[in-house]
Amino acid sequence: MPICQTAIGSGIVAPTRRQVLTAIASGFAAAATGGLPGVAMAQDELRFVHAFGETVLPQPARRVVSLGYSTHDPLLALGVVPVATRQWFGGYPYNVWPWAQALMGDAQPQVISGEVSMEIVASLQPDLIIGIGSGISQAEYDILSQIAPVLMQEKGDLAYGTTWDAQTRVIGRAVGNTGKAEELIEGVKSRFADIRTRHPQWAEQTAVCAYNFGGETGAFIGTDTRATFLKELGFRPPPALANLETNEGFYARLSPEDLSSLDADLLIWVSTSDAVPDIVSMPMRKTLKAHVEGREVLAGALLAGALTFGSVLSLPFALERLEAEIGLALDGKAETKVPSSVAAGLAP
Repeated sequence: MPICQTAIGSGIVAPTRRQVLTAIASGFAAAATGGLPGVAMAQDELRFVHAFGETVLPQPARRVVSLGYSTHDPLLALGVVPVATRQWFGGYPYNVWPWAQALMGDAQPQVISGEVSMEIVASLQPDLIIGIGSGISQAEYDILSQIAPVLMQEKGDLAYGTTWDAQTRVIGRAVGNTGKAEELIEGVKSRFADIRTRHPQWAEQTAVCAYNFGGETGAFIGTDTRATFLKELGFRPPPALANLETNEGFYARLSPEDLSSLDADLLIWVSTSDAVPDIVSMPMRKTLKAHVEGREVLAGALLAGALTFGSVLSLPFALERLEAEIGLALDGKAETKVPSSVAAGLAP
């Protein structure tokens, strides 16, 4: 994944390598990291059944390591600043994007990049590790669980397939703030519902989010956040997408010679850059009716991040900026110009 800026550590003095590895090997990592909270009475415990087993929290968590690439968003929305975040893309300090930065205060969490370092995690003395959306293996989970309780995706979910509301709800429960979690979820769902009410015709139209990265073109489908964003707006995917072979359950590669699967009523190009000469120059794109009739929208760097995170904080950010663009693209008038498409050189 693209490298983003590394961060300043938490200031906690880390145990030595020998101490941590010895503790992990013996099954007593808590002793090397200052210990875990004492066991509470059974009625106070929080239990979570998930893909890798069961996690028990003796009490709501306060020191949280966020290993999921976007799980710090719901944490921040719930008033919990994580002691560590996971490096992803975009180059923002601590991997905290503009929609969440105001919630950080003066915090400087550790940023974990690449493979998860057990030593770094242990040194932070967490009382909870969030592994939802992290891609960690069962073996990594087993080691991390000796440091602190670890939350993972539900049974049956793909590693990166937990929906934003389910993610917010389970994290809210883990930090003892279920009421706030439900309030946040209802707020975002209400925004989607309001937009569907303003644009009832979208329920009869098709839409797709597509990409062109490094010479590879494809569509986001299934449980991918960009696909579910369109579904929550009321759109249906183009029928042709159903016949495509999926990769990891969330995208499908397309031949540059045949982009017909992208010919939806609405085509949103998702790019990590606001300049997209690679998309502009695609010969077969210009054969699509979505292009000819001016029904393309560009989600450039910032909006691509918001759609990719697909979190309780980033979704309202994306909705605020995309509703008008989508409305213009689908107003039924070929002469209407979509600002993002014009600025990027995508407009016919």
